[in-house]
Parts: sequence; structure tokens; C-alpha cells
Amino acid sequence: MHIHYFQHAAFEGLGCIADWIDVKGHTAGATKFYEDAALPALADLDMLIIMGGPMGVYEESTYPWLAAEKAFIREAIAAGKPVLGICLGSQLIAAALGARVYPNEQQEIGWFPVQSAEELALAETTVFHWHGDTFALPENAVHLTTTAVTPNQAFRFGEKVFALQFHLEVTPDAMESMIQHCGEGLVPGEWIQSAAEMRAGAHYCAATNARMFELLNRMEKLV
Repeated sequence: MHIHYFQHAAFEGLGCIADWIDVKGHTAGATKFYEDAALPALADLDMLIIMGGPMGVYEESTYPWLAAEKAFIREAIAAGKPVLGICLGSQLIAAALGARVYPNEQQEIGWFPVQSAEELALAETTVFHWHGDTFALPENAVHLTTTAVTPNQAFRFGEKVFALQFHLEVTPDAMESMIQHCGEGLVPGEWIQSAAEMRAGAHYCAATNARMFELLNRMEKLV
């Protein structure tokens, strides 16, 4: 299987998804928008994965490639490709499906539990968050998860499209990279942990990475 992923910032890569690709023996290609916004041919990929980033989906004047990216995501969904979006990636899927994406009332940064996610086996699982925006549910989407501060944490669209605001893929090294590059956002707040608190939660990575593998295995069967 050939997987293509969209990466929006050099410091926010695949995390444990790279390990899954290696274990499965799949191949991977990338569009790294911070270097080159060239998009692949849709027919050349079996699965699309859209990673996070510090920009908002509505910042097309600053990041003009966002319009083409959203159009490509819409085409991939329409073509029946399995599509996974994480953080910004989930918001891009929501926007591509016509839903509103907007600043959340509070930022959510750190290790916090999600609820009501039987389909993803995540009930009361503590996962890693780093987002200030959120989305309305697209029409016909299935709501999957919530937290106290962000009602719409994840959704499924059809059988092949999954959008997650949180980071099941994060590894200790990936978390450290985000802290180093986005640490200025760690201002005191009810739903913002300090760098020390986040590092203390690194032991959660093993369990969340296992959930990431389970979801990828599920999506692999849909190709």
C-alpha cells in the first residue's frame, strides 16, 4: 500500500505512524507544504494522512496552498480513499466537508482524557492535545469523542474518513519537538499544561500509540 501524507510544519511529523508504515512494509510519500506545495496524483495513493500544524484552515491569505489542499482532501474523500486527519488535519477535513472551523473558547494543550469513544476504544483514555481551533460536525458525520472543553473532538465520515483533534501518534520525542517550537503558547490556563506536566505524561504515549495502530489497521482493511 502507498500512503501519502501532508505535513505542515517541520517539527510535526508522523510520530508513531512512521513505525506502523515500516512494520507493515508500506511505502510513503509526502507533501511538505513548508517546502513545496506540489500535490500528488490522486490515483497514486491508497491512503491519505493529514498531520497537524500551527496555522488555521482559514488563513489562506498567509498560506495560499490551503485552498488547494482542502480541494484535494475533498477529492480524495469523494474518490473513496481512506483519509485520516490529526489536529489541523481534522479541521481541514471538516472544512473540506463544508463544516465551520473556528477558534475554541479555550486552548487545550496537554494530556487530558476523552470520553464516549467506544468505536475507537478510547473511553476515558488520556490523550495528547495541542489545539486552539475546533470544528462543527460536517453533515452526516458520526460524532466519536468529546472533552469537557471541546465537544467535537473526533468524527467519522462514511466508513473511511476519520478526523481526530488529538494526537494518538505522539511519541516522547515528537512531544518534545512541539514543546520546543510552540512553547510560547504555554501560558497559564485551565486547559494548558506546563512543559513539565506534559513531559510527566509521556508514559501515556505507549497506550495512545497502540490505539493509533488499531485505527490504522482498521483503515488499512478499507483500501
